[in-house]
Amino acid sequence: KVKAQIEEKEGKSFDVFTAVEFKTQLVAGTNYFIKVHVGNEEFMHLRVFKSLPHENEQLSLHSYQGSKTKHDELAYF
Repeated sequence: KVKAQIEEKEGKSFDVFTAVEFKTQLVAGTNYFIKVHVGNEEFMHLRVFKSLPHENEQLSLHSYQGSKTKHDELAYF
């Protein structure tokens, strides 16, 4: 659901965009830290926020890190 947000920020489209790992952090909603394969040997780490159900808001891309590898640890950022 956040692929379009990443593509807009990066100014390019991704043919491959597959989540391979994730972690969560409970806040006033949930932060999802997601490792995404974006083609070849390139990965990105995304931080996506999901608000509480009663707020009825869309998932939002909070931040991301590019130039990651398959073996880079997915950690809070």
